[in-house]
Amino acid sequence: MRKIELHWQILIGMIVGIVFGFGMTYLSWGKGFIADWVQPFGTIFVKLLKLIAIPLIIASLVKGISDLKDISKFRNIGLRTIGIYVGTTVVAISVGLLLVNLFQPGEGISEATITKLTDTYASDSGVTSKIEEATRQKDSGPLNFLVDMVPDNALAAMSNNSLMLQVIFFTIFLGISMLLIGEERAKPLKQFFDALNDVVLKMVDLIMLTAPFAVFALLAGVVASSSDPELLLALLKYAGVVVLGLFLMIVFYAIVVSVFTKKNPFWFLKEISPAQLLAFSTSSSAATLPVTMERVEEHIGVDKEVSSFVLPVGATINMDGTSLYQGVAAVFIAQALAFDLTLADQLTIVLTALLASIGSAAVPGAGMVMLVIVLESIGFPADKLAIGLALIFAVDRPLDMCRTVVNITGDATVSMAVAKSVGKLGQPKVKEWDDHLEEVK
Repeated sequence: MRKIELHWQILIGMIVGIVFGFGMTYLSWGKGFIADWVQPFGTIFVKLLKLIAIPLIIASLVKGISDLKDISKFRNIGLRTIGIYVGTTVVAISVGLLLVNLFQPGEGISEATITKLTDTYASDSGVTSKIEEATRQKDSGPLNFLVDMVPDNALAAMSNNSLMLQVIFFTIFLGISMLLIGEERAKPLKQFFDALNDVVLKMVDLIMLTAPFAVFALLAGVVASSSDPELLLALLKYAGVVVLGLFLMIVFYAIVVSVFTKKNPFWFLKEISPAQLLAFSTSSSAATLPVTMERVEEHIGVDKEVSSFVLPVGATINMDGTSLYQGVAAVFIAQALAFDLTLADQLTIVLTALLASIGSAAVPGAGMVMLVIVLESIGFPADKLAIGLALIFAVDRPLDMCRTVVNITGDATVSMAVAKSVGKLGQPKVKEWDDHLEEVK
């Protein structure tokens, strides 16, 4: 019997998980059963992916840099990566602003709905914590994000997944230093990192064997813990505008792949789909990073020299989906609360969302934290911030799942574009989890 491809297995797991979750909500003990006996398996899966994220970044980035014969290539890769990431983020914010001004979803929100959303969510700890975190971010200096990139303790940075930029900084520093001491002296350390890279990629393969079951557990948990259906329906137009914008970004990536890399965009989307489905299930670019790297390197053919830098950096600073959401959410809140926005205000949203996507990348729940910063940049009344966040809090989780898909698709697209521009886009070389099983039997 022909083996079902991984993306179909994951998709089946997602559908069954959603149906199972909905079914269990009709039973008095259903939500408790999912929380106690189903969701933990999804949580374990996410923890396993996060467990190997830092070792994978270190091993693959050191391997990628140490394989370079010309150190100037790394500079070229870095400059092109940052330049393209900034460009795609500006496109994403612009698409969001265009759609929200065209459809004006905030105009249809009634006073009764605003009151109900405010009563339900304005004092929620999730909302208040985001406002507090944004205040801390805003009060820091303009170059504070550069300061935050440099660790004062490499081991401490490696122990915290939210400090990924610090790990990348240290690893690049280590890799360049290995190049500068000469190939012969660096050989023992290079062999260690080469072997570590192979081992961690094998761990990715083994973890992915459980992916269909894990996304079943994750989606069942999301459905069982979903908010008031009436409030979700009231925000349907706003959510629809965000999802339409995210879909248009996927179309934009497909065009970039077709025009700049001369590859079939449908083939690209098929090969990256397991990472997209996991991003949807986990709502985390960082947790999905090991799978994104494995798909881009082995299934799309991007050289490790490129992917090992572009993808970890993208997971922390490139948030196209989140940036698009900033534009839509900011204008939606302004429309719903009758706060007039000028053209200058909307241009400020573009600039602030771009800077916030870089400076706030490592903050947990970065999307809503960034949104507070964006709203404050256009002079939104401080006393209405909690009400503004409450308006969109009910649908934030499902939209977070969707925008994470766009975030990792953007990372994969940029890695292909950069690889093509430096001659590092080759043929895929797929490795299976049991390639060397016969050797150890």
